[in-house]
Amino acid sequence: MADSPATPERITGAQALIRALEHENVDLIFGYPGGCILPAYDPLMDSPIRHVLVRHEQGAGHAAEGYAHVSGKPGVAMVTSGPAATNLVTPLMDAFMDSIPMVAITGQVPTAAIGTDAFQECDTVGITRSCTKHNELVMSADEIPMAIRQAFHIATTGRPGPTLVDIPKDALTNEMEWYWPTDEEVQASLPGYRPNTKGHPRMIKEAAKLILASERPIVYAGGGILKARAAEALRELVELIDAHVVTTLMARGAFPDEHPLCLGMPGMHGNATAITAMQQSDLLITLGARFDDRITGKVDAFAPEAKIIHVDIDPAEQGKVRRPDVPIVGDANYVILEIIREIKELLQGGTRQADTSAWKSKISGWQEQFPMAYEPSEPGGPLKPQYCIEQLNKYAPKGTIVASGVGQHQMYTSQYWKFNDPYTWVNSGGLGTMGFSIPAAIGAKAAMPDRTVWAVDGDGCFQMTATELVTATLEKLPIKVALLNNSFLGMVRQWQEMFYDERYSSVFLDSANVPNFVMMAESMGCVGILVESPEEVGPAIQRANSINDRTVVVEFRTDATEGVFPMVPPGTSNSDLILHPTQSDPTRALQPEPKPIDTKLKDVH
Repeated sequence: MADSPATPERITGAQALIRALEHENVDLIFGYPGGCILPAYDPLMDSPIRHVLVRHEQGAGHAAEGYAHVSGKPGVAMVTSGPAATNLVTPLMDAFMDSIPMVAITGQVPTAAIGTDAFQECDTVGITRSCTKHNELVMSADEIPMAIRQAFHIATTGRPGPTLVDIPKDALTNEMEWYWPTDEEVQASLPGYRPNTKGHPRMIKEAAKLILASERPIVYAGGGILKARAAEALRELVELIDAHVVTTLMARGAFPDEHPLCLGMPGMHGNATAITAMQQSDLLITLGARFDDRITGKVDAFAPEAKIIHVDIDPAEQGKVRRPDVPIVGDANYVILEIIREIKELLQGGTRQADTSAWKSKISGWQEQFPMAYEPSEPGGPLKPQYCIEQLNKYAPKGTIVASGVGQHQMYTSQYWKFNDPYTWVNSGGLGTMGFSIPAAIGAKAAMPDRTVWAVDGDGCFQMTATELVTATLEKLPIKVALLNNSFLGMVRQWQEMFYDERYSSVFLDSANVPNFVMMAESMGCVGILVESPEEVGPAIQRANSINDRTVVVEFRTDATEGVFPMVPPGTSNSDLILHPTQSDPTRALQPEPKPIDTKLKDVH
């Protein structure tokens, strides 16, 4: 007699949700419980998934981002309805702008109450439609497994990004018959979603020909290199064609700063050589970058002589800002390897690469003449923020991950920290979210508990999300915080100095040492250290690195008058680059090649 079919297992929607997350290999959730999501928190107690209880829902989102930045796995944030969901909007938009894989799960009022302005009801799907790659309101328990599978599939394929699943309370409490959709069922449920990863073969051949014909090539590497796990392929291409590479703010570490072909960061606060080399190149080999306004400056004047190869997995990026000569839609790792193969075939077939020696000599001259510069800290003098970053980098243990907030301290970190490994730099690029660094550093520490994680923050950023240090203490996720306290909203002050006739409106943060950051840190279970002079910097950092069982906050009282240079003023051409005042001798002006592009220096005074 044949065995009778097994009786389908009936479980609640909440149990199905947690089981679905387990099937997606989720090991960690950052969240904050509340009424409508509460049913999901009960089966979570019986799950191997770890839950990190944050102090604010925004912290949950940024921690999920930090986790995703360094691990490559999607970060997961789970919160309740209404204000909890709206508190996730900022990290969702942040992840959307920076292509970070993230899955948000939000509670919703019961289905019968939707549309009645019930307590803690909001149109979460409507509110988050423009800041997620995909979002969905689940209306029954039966839909939960498929909705979760779709959310993870969409977040992690094609151009990564955040997704959101909004689940009413009764969908969590009602029962359903457990099932787990197959890959084929997921694909069939998303008929319009077919990311192209391969790249067009003819365009790849054209790219190879252009590269070999170029006399002034620059490889323009963006954050898509890291998303595609393409750092090794990038290095192989760069060394094959012996061309210099710039790494955008989101790509720091994708190519080692110590490599002789690395020019570092371009853009509004990039270094002079990286900016000028892009501006005067005849070919930009653009890989996983999107021609952000902070890179291009005035678009009409950006790299006027350059042809453009643009490799990006998102077809919407092609021609959005700059029309490419060779557009290639595809996965950066796959496409780069195919370009390498084509170049090797052309070289084996007798094609010769153009002579780039004059170009490399010009770049070398710029590097020698225009290094990163600031007036050094002197004994008894003001403490320079750049010096603090250099010392943090000097004493950082191998494999250290550094996260930053947004502002002057972010630019100093990108400029003066030497990034030689991928996935060691966590920051908010596109959205520029103040308060990002501390929760993101906690997320990075949760993903890589054996690594040292430094959060570099300003006093403005710190006061936005410092309460998450309680999370770090109680969840035993000890990070280290370098707080560059100049008592100002530094970047705003710099702009007011340069463009608003030194009319300092609403930028002064400090009054009689309020708050006392060391005491504030200690009240949250951290070690607090105050540094006020250059001689104290190294010993304080070494002490912080030696403490691994508690979070450490090192407050550096830095020079409030220091600005971030180089700088391309907003709305101007990259040729209008301003160097640090110590380099403002017009006899040392950057000389344009090969046509007279205006790349003169300007004195900030």
